[in-house]
Amino acid sequence: MTRKRKHNHPGKILDELYIKPLNLNLQKLADRLCIARNTLFKIRSGRASITPTIAISLAEAFDTTPQVWLNLQQTYDL
Repeated sequence: MTRKRKHNHPGKILDELYIKPLNLNLQKLADRLCIARNTLFKIRSGRASITPTIAISLAEAFDTTPQVWLNLQQTYDL
């Protein structure tokens, strides 16, 4: 029986690939995403999911597609 590696939460990917390297201010990012700062903290810590609305906001902010964020969430959930 092979063990599958646990997938990372999209919040961890957001943190490691965008927030930390770009040294983003979390309040400004939350404002840009039109979400509460607390919601952004919950996403980063893996306690909140990426919703379609948040996926669209992330896609616009980081020049990706909403599908990228939704796929990351779906893979983590499965």
